[in-house]
Amino acid sequence: MASSPEDWIGKQESCVDRIDPSHAGRIAAMLDRPFPQAGDELSALWHWAFFQIPVPPQGTGPDGHIAPGGFLPKSEGNTRMWAGGRVNFHRPLTIGDSAQRQSRIKAVNEKTGRSGKLLFVTVEHEYRQNGELCLSEEQDIVYKAPAKPRLSLDKPVEDAQWSQPVEPSPLLLFRYSAVTFNGHRIHYDHPYTTEVEGYPDLVVHGPLIATLMVQAFVDANPGLKPVRLSYRGLRPLTVNKSFRVEGRIDGDGQAKLWAANDDGPAHEAELVFEEKQ
Repeated sequence: MASSPEDWIGKQESCVDRIDPSHAGRIAAMLDRPFPQAGDELSALWHWAFFQIPVPPQGTGPDGHIAPGGFLPKSEGNTRMWAGGRVNFHRPLTIGDSAQRQSRIKAVNEKTGRSGKLLFVTVEHEYRQNGELCLSEEQDIVYKAPAKPRLSLDKPVEDAQWSQPVEPSPLLLFRYSAVTFNGHRIHYDHPYTTEVEGYPDLVVHGPLIATLMVQAFVDANPGLKPVRLSYRGLRPLTVNKSFRVEGRIDGDGQAKLWAANDDGPAHEAELVFEEKQ
């Protein structure tokens, strides 16, 4: 049994899942996108709604997350959140076929931030279908002591070449929690969110924001396809407070993406792209 967070480095987990057309349809309905069919390509970052290993209620912690100490390390008294990551798009997953996720704890690092000590856990995932590597990614999970969240950022928002408005309703957050089997209570439990974790309202999922940023890029640039994405959260966005997902081409084969509202930028990303064949 691992006794310290560093002892989890190298720990592995695997999961096989079918990219079910009905479940892909639920994601499409949530995002107001065309209903996909078996044989279609799975849209960018929709894979986060698959490969979830279900656990019974007793396998969850007070925050609704799967309790740490299994695949992810323990960090007593700290909250846990998905801070960002990097995704390589090798080839699309095909709806209707089975695929496998192989995961590994790549690194565990302790740092000191604005709110005190932070524990960063880097999780490496590879997704294969019919023996071919489709996606590889790293996710940065951060454990931190409960602290008052930063709700604004005094940083200018860049001029955008495309922009889509987002109205983050409680229904949208509930549906994203449902399709991703995400039990974290900050996305649906208002008393817990405000009284325990100190947010002013329900919190929009970081992966949902990343998905919307990439979707806006694809909508604005139909002749281009994502190759590599690096994304990070700067501050939380909350329910019923509109924001924008925007971006601009920032050089040959590169784009900047961001989510922002009147309180400044909240999430940002760099995207490498290429022309569709």
